[in-house]
Amino acid sequence: MATLPEGAGFPASIRFAEKPTKTFLIDWASKRITGMDSGLAAMSQAVDIMLQNERFAWQIYSSRFGSELEGLVGEEYDYIVSEVPRRIQEALSVDNRVLSVEDFVFSEPDGDQVTCGFRVVTVFGTLSKEVVL
Repeated sequence: MATLPEGAGFPASIRFAEKPTKTFLIDWASKRITGMDSGLAAMSQAVDIMLQNERFAWQIYSSRFGSELEGLVGEEYDYIVSEVPRRIQEALSVDNRVLSVEDFVFSEPDGDQVTCGFRVVTVFGTLSKEVVL
């Protein structure tokens, strides 16, 4: 005698459905919410937030969220060039909408800062981003 009903007339298969990930869009200049989106604009904002927040610094985010770029400030140029791609890829890999991060280009325009430009390939399209260290 079974203690739990088997079947009960329902199919046993489970289907997973992708749901839209709508997010509020922020106008950083006016510090106001300007609307909602779930496409490339929302993905661009998500990438910005992941790169601007230092990992382990904020309790509201999980330990997997954020980047570890602040520790590179003041380091040698060659070390920065070798570490930044790995750290950016690691920071963005937690989001399953990011397919790849590629085409890293470095410049040292004034000798005090290192600028890194790169492309983020997402399920919605490709974004061009830049970080300054």
